[in-house]
Amino acid sequence: MPSSTMTTTISNSIQLVYAGGTFGSYGRPLAPLSADVFLPTLQALMLNHDSSAKLPNIFWLDNSLIKDSSQLTPSDFIHFYQLLLTAYAHGDRRFVLITGTDTLSYLGAFLAEAFAGSDICVIVTGSMRPLLDSEVLQSYTIDTHSDAWDNLNHSLKLAAAGESGVKISFGGESWPAQTVQKIHSHDLMAFTGHSRAAYPANSYIKNLPDTRRQHWLDDQQSLLASIQARAESSSVHALYCLPNDTEIINNQLQALLSQPPSGIIILGFGAGNVPYSAALAETLELLHKKGHMVICASQCPFGGVSDSYAAGSWQYDHHVIAGGRLTIPAIYARLLWLLLRYDTPARRKQRWLNNVSQTGTSIKKR
Repeated sequence: MPSSTMTTTISNSIQLVYAGGTFGSYGRPLAPLSADVFLPTLQALMLNHDSSAKLPNIFWLDNSLIKDSSQLTPSDFIHFYQLLLTAYAHGDRRFVLITGTDTLSYLGAFLAEAFAGSDICVIVTGSMRPLLDSEVLQSYTIDTHSDAWDNLNHSLKLAAAGESGVKISFGGESWPAQTVQKIHSHDLMAFTGHSRAAYPANSYIKNLPDTRRQHWLDDQQSLLASIQARAESSSVHALYCLPNDTEIINNQLQALLSQPPSGIIILGFGAGNVPYSAALAETLELLHKKGHMVICASQCPFGGVSDSYAAGSWQYDHHVIAGGRLTIPAIYARLLWLLLRYDTPARRKQRWLNNVSQTGTSIKKR
């Protein structure tokens, strides 16, 4: 890693990271191709098409972690964070990350949190159908019915533009990563998002001076070992409100009291309404004393939560934090990053509330 006294030359090239998923699957039955087969194939296909001729140089960033995205863990998220951080420290600034769609929005939102305050440009993409046509077994050929090729080209163009921040590109659209969620299990227009993003999207700097970039890097690198260690045990839980007796959700929360401090997402009805009971209120108090962070989110795909209804506002008197308009992947990502980045429950909560107070639009209803 360069020291704080060194100046790193910033590259305009694009670093492409292949992490598996549907994008690189092939055969009967479909299975992900290994990187040593898929990457040369993709490179040859790109050379044979004019679409990449006007782009900056494209290089492959060596990545050892290729797996189905449904299997990703916090430690895997840290792997990709460290991979990009190392390349960023050596002067690379523009990246395209190809991953599976199951946790694409979670990984994108996590990277957005982790790289807040930098001038990195990361475009996360994938596809709902494989790039290669499995009906053609004699050679590797692009499936003309797939969304993979268009998603890749759109992502490369966004990376070439170099706008700072982490974005998700899919179906010809792109959005700040913290706003994106998967809304369809098999349609090509599987994701949606919006551009009214607050922190961390508004934390990115267009062009960081060398000294400020190095200070940012030094700070991140000094904490990397502790972040990696915490990733082995950090956890985020989600509890889904249903029309049950409150004893059900209270028992679920009670079971977490004996666990190390974690993140807990309560998925309430509508604008964040959660059924009340004195026992549940007492459990929330106990969770706070144990160092857990409890966030209320909405089961609705849009709109977020508010404290307009008494049916939901009572919980905020017992240390529950409103998730605002953040998506479930974004809430998960922020909770996970706070658990990894900060060493005490008090500092984690302070950081969450500080982010919200600086960007009040993030908690308004859509």
